[in-house]
Amino acid sequence: MKRLLFASPVLVALVFGAFFIWGLNPERDPNSIPSVLISRPAPAFSLPEIVGTDVPGFSRADLEGNDAPVIVNIFASWCVPCRAEHAVLTRLVAEEGVQLFGINYQDEPEDALRWLNELGNPYARIGSDIEGRVAIDWGLTGVPETFIVGPDGTVLYKHVGPILGDAALRDFTTALSQARQAGMT
Repeated sequence: MKRLLFASPVLVALVFGAFFIWGLNPERDPNSIPSVLISRPAPAFSLPEIVGTDVPGFSRADLEGNDAPVIVNIFASWCVPCRAEHAVLTRLVAEEGVQLFGINYQDEPEDALRWLNELGNPYARIGSDIEGRVAIDWGLTGVPETFIVGPDGTVLYKHVGPILGDAALRDFTTALSQARQAGMT
């Protein structure tokens, strides 16, 4: 019995130590959360527009039949990283000519409208997901998250967190370029 009592703290310390060492691994990317949606059709959904905008709502049907891949961004007015990322997405629309669709996650319509009026609206379509169910179907782990969806409605890429910084922007634009090239073949 004494041996078992002595072994328990040692075993616990070893387990915690192993997790600590694993967490320090410089090659482990904490933002790299796998998505079961990659290479699969986007989930079925239909969301109404944000009341007060002139931008139509957003549904699964809008993801099919496009000439090029589209970007789907899940955002909220209360999300500080979403605010920081907004300029990057706006620039991608203006400079790269990408089509950007949004899912406004658990946001009051008047807050979302105020946010879009303040920062500008780069979205071609925005669905209001007040309940948050559609975002969960997309596998949301936290806002913002951004997807690249092929012209046939297949999810090709998922970026967790804001697209900020050289590395994140490079990874995202590389994935977008690859998606465009795949769509041309």
